[in-house]
Amino acid sequence: MKTEDIIVANIKCSGCANTIKTELLKIEGVKIAEVFNEEDKVTVTYHDVDRSVIVKKLHSLGYPEATEENGMLLQLKSYSSCMVGRINNLQHKE
Repeated sequence: MKTEDIIVANIKCSGCANTIKTELLKIEGVKIAEVFNEEDKVTVTYHDVDRSVIVKKLHSLGYPEATEENGMLLQLKSYSSCMVGRINNLQHKE
């Protein structure tokens, strides 16, 4: 098992965090995914998964590593991921 912190861009709220956590846990081998909004940090515990798979998933959701270029398209993706996360949060509260 390996635990790693990944600093990403575009995390805005609990909706973003919910989407990130939900999607990372769908990756086979990812055991724990935690999001720390204030620190722009995702902490992932995984086994038998290449780190690049996790980073690509974050990128596809609009949350690139802080060292990557963060263009308008990624920012727009992050807003849509955020909205999905917020809707899912509301559905789980009902």
